[in-house]
Amino acid sequence: VSFMNNQKPQKPTLSGQRFKTRKRDEKERFDPTQFQDCIIQGLTETGTDLEAVAKFLDASGAKLDYRRYAETLFDILVAGGMLAPGGTLADDMTRTNVCVFAAQEDLETMQAFAQVFNKLIRRYKYLEKGFEDEVKKLLLFLKGFSESERNKLAMLTGILLANGTLNASILNSLYNENLVKEGVSAAFAVKLFKSWINEKDINAVAVSLRKVNMDNRLMELFPANKQSVEHFSKYFTEAGLKELSEYVRNQQTIGARKELQKELQEQMSRGDPFKDIILYVKEEMKKNNISEQTVVAIIWSSVMSTVEWNKKEELVAEQAIKHLKQYSPLLAAFTTQGQSELTLLLKIQEYCYDNIHFMKAFQKIVVLFYKAEVLSEEPILKWYKDAHLAKGKSVFLEQMKKFVEWLKNAEEESESEAEEGD
Repeated sequence: VSFMNNQKPQKPTLSGQRFKTRKRDEKERFDPTQFQDCIIQGLTETGTDLEAVAKFLDASGAKLDYRRYAETLFDILVAGGMLAPGGTLADDMTRTNVCVFAAQEDLETMQAFAQVFNKLIRRYKYLEKGFEDEVKKLLLFLKGFSESERNKLAMLTGILLANGTLNASILNSLYNENLVKEGVSAAFAVKLFKSWINEKDINAVAVSLRKVNMDNRLMELFPANKQSVEHFSKYFTEAGLKELSEYVRNQQTIGARKELQKELQEQMSRGDPFKDIILYVKEEMKKNNISEQTVVAIIWSSVMSTVEWNKKEELVAEQAIKHLKQYSPLLAAFTTQGQSELTLLLKIQEYCYDNIHFMKAFQKIVVLFYKAEVLSEEPILKWYKDAHLAKGKSVFLEQMKKFVEWLKNAEEESESEAEEGD
């Protein structure tokens, strides 16, 4: 025994084991053909009644070794017999017409087949992993199937993704270079997403994709030279999947915003000149179609995250004013519209509410930005009147009361001066 333990584990070879074992320890030979014959015979007897098929599969699991022959079992249920590498049916094999590929090409039939797989996997939990591996393999074999077979498989996969039998990570197989290059992946994805969205909705699809980090990878269904939002959008919109196009467009914008925030923080910590930062941000806005309101919110949170704030309430206001005074030219460059100013006001309110030490600093920050021409009268008055958030509103409105009264008086005085001038 010790001699055996010192040896490196032997790699299994096709000729069987390297060392002699007792007769009763010998593993039964792997023989999928016999297993295939039993399943095919049973399916032929049950015919195309899928409820009877589900019952037959349920009962056979007690007699046949599903754990060992999972791949064979799923090959038969999908393609009618054991698949050779590449996705063709082995010529000398018996086959059955009670399978996905021989069924009618419509959603209802595929929903019925999905039920067969559901029941089988619910009954024999251990088949879950084998089924996932099978679907990944089938997706890699797509070029070996006819267009109609691909369509059926796509519909079935969409339904199984929707009801949770499959995990969205199986989509990885679609990013195979050859499938992408020949347009097979994108065409397959159209049918798959249609049936998936039909069962659920785009939000449920988004959640599943996000769980496995696929939400930002859908563009890879196209070759590198066609990986643009425009191309994706046009292709899927024309195929009747407008909601998927919009989802990818939004994902792209979210990605661009995150990227912008990261880059901004780096530029600030390096102390890059404001004119360079402003130029960079304006280019990004144009390139990724990001609004000024979005940008001012990003700049505000970037500016506030570059500092280690004092924990003492009486010191933090002073620190904030000093810090924000320095950055007000940057914020002023992106508050050219009333709506952007209002967005900034709401962000300041939110920040002061969420960070308890800032509760008393709100009015000081607003006055500073007013003097620095980041904020103007109109948006401040609008915020005060009816555009504020509910968060801490009584505290902040109280703080702003005197300043707002002063603004109103200043406005009235300038109006009457203008009238006298006339």
